Amino acid sequence: MLEVTGLSKSFGGFLAVSQVSFALARGEILGLIGPNGSGKSTTFNLIAGTYPPSEGRILFEGHDIGGLGADRICHLGIGRTFQIPRPFRKLSLCDNVAVAAYYGRNQAIAREEARAEARRVLALVGLPSDQDAMADGLGAAGLKKLELARALATQPKLLLADESLGGLDAGEMDQAAELLRRIRGEMGITIIWVEHIMGVLMKVVDRVIVLDHGEKIAEGKPAEVARDPRVIEVYLGSAGHG
Repeated sequence: MLEVTGLSKSFGGFLAVSQVSFALARGEILGLIGPNGSGKSTTFNLIAGTYPPSEGRILFEGHDIGGLGADRICHLGIGRTFQIPRPFRKLSLCDNVAVAAYYGRNQAIAREEARAEARRVLALVGLPSDQDAMADGLGAAGLKKLELARALATQPKLLLADESLGGLDAGEMDQAAELLRRIRGEMGITIIWVEHIMGVLMKVVDRVIVLDHGEKIAEGKPAEVARDPRVIEVYLGSAGHG
């Protein structure tokens, strides 16, 4: 479904991502992990169209999408969440998601159809869909669910989930991970999950890629990668420094 080859991104003299390559099969959940500053979010932003690549190719369903705008990439079937949710706080949850359904697809839909889709995905993520339920009243877990609902309302084939566990307690993390499993299982959506918190992700993903200083240092099944001496050194060394 997705093929990334020799992907690099420079910001001035700083090389944030260097020659990263990987492929993603349809129906897979791929974890993209690494310490802070490892290039995870930049790689994500290159796929999602936030930045154009400095080098390399990104093929989605055989089409080169490198350098396309984020709106075009969304319309092609790649949805994403953001690490820091920024909902329309004066709108209801339903209207927040309906906006995504209305503008995020590659074909025009009626407003009532957008609202119906909003109610469907809000139910899936466990949020109320009545017009009295406002975005302004949500805590960290609710905001993450709303962010996920907005991405799902665009009807993606591929979901890029960015730091879905940040700010959540242990129980909420398990719920978020289970929700991603359900999205793959019930909706057939392929997922790339970028995460700093490694433990929960490793129980869910089929395969994991580890980045450090913009380079891919490991790739494989979670159990294999968890035993990799370089991954242990990089990850635990980073954790030890906060």
